[in-house]
Parts: sequence; C-alpha cells; structure tokens
Amino acid sequence: MADPNNPFAAMMQMGQDWARAVNPALESFTPKGFEALLPTMPKDMMEMFLGKTMNPEGLDAKTRLLVTLAGLTIQGAQAEPQVRLTVRHAREAGASKQEIAETIAVAGLFGGVPAMAKAMELATEAMKEDKS
Repeated sequence: MADPNNPFAAMMQMGQDWARAVNPALESFTPKGFEALLPTMPKDMMEMFLGKTMNPEGLDAKTRLLVTLAGLTIQGAQAEPQVRLTVRHAREAGASKQEIAETIAVAGLFGGVPAMAKAMELATEAMKEDKS
C-alpha cells in the first residue's frame, strides 16, 4: 500500500495497478527483459545508418559506437541497457574486446574509476554472450 503522504508513491501505485489491470504479465516486467527484445543490428545495416555509406568521409560504424561507449562511460554508466547494447553493436561492427576495454579505460580518465568499473562490468556481461 502506498504512503498517502507521498504523492509520488501514490502515483507509482496507481500506475502499477493500471499495468496489472491492462496486462497481468506487466507485473513481472523488467528493463533487462525488454533489452533482450532488442536485437543486435547486422554489421552491414549499422554501416549503412551509422557509418560511411551515407557519409563517405565520416567515421565508420565501429568508431561511432566506440565513441558512444566512451560517452556512456563518462556519464557514469548509468544507462546500463544502453552500455550493453552499444557493446554488442560495437562487437558486431568489428570492435575487438581489447578495443572496447581500452575505450572504457580511457573514458575512465574523465568519468572516474567507479564509472569505468561499472562500464567494464556491463561490457564483460554483454561480451559473455558473444561467440567470437
């Protein structure tokens, strides 16, 4: 039961009650479950949308994804699904495990050791699923 003196708790309770009424399965929803629904884009598709296909003089998809990973790390690796998804996409785009680790380590100089440690943990988790 929500605390009647806390409007945020009451609002959250109403949202949870609504979700249960709409779809009882939403009660056990987790962000990690949603993340599993997002497939890793094929390398060719990433290169088309993120790489040199549309901008021949620009960065390739792998480099863009490593830059994205650095930015997510510097932010404190707060966006856990995005870090894991970016690591999966970077691997698909051709980034080695060493390149991913080095990207996170360099970003750690700007984001701090806790941010770097969290990003390394998330990257390691994402790469465990990696077959290569």
